[in-house]
Amino acid sequence: GCPQLHRPAATGSAVKVSHLHSNHCASRRTHDLRHTGHTLSTRSGATLKDTMVRAGQSSEKAALIYQHSGDERQEVVAAGLDATVRKARAATRDREPDQPSGTNLARGE
Repeated sequence: GCPQLHRPAATGSAVKVSHLHSNHCASRRTHDLRHTGHTLSTRSGATLKDTMVRAGQSSEKAALIYQHSGDERQEVVAAGLDATVRKARAATRDREPDQPSGTNLARGE
């Protein structure tokens, strides 16, 4: 038999890969490589469309099936969001008091 390959689940833990294509080792390895390729592509900055073109996929749904986001990536995303909010708050604090906010401008105030 062929040893089972593992890939991260949505929860971040390892799970056995089911026999999705066939009982041949090469088929399971190819399937795992597709998941790995999509995940690494997006982590390197590729857009969804970029990964679709690279994998020859025509639908977003198909491409998203192969992308995974682990705990480490979620920490990076959270840190980026935190930095963005902190920068926006700092810019608001530095604004002159007589300058109306974007919301007030939109309201005509």
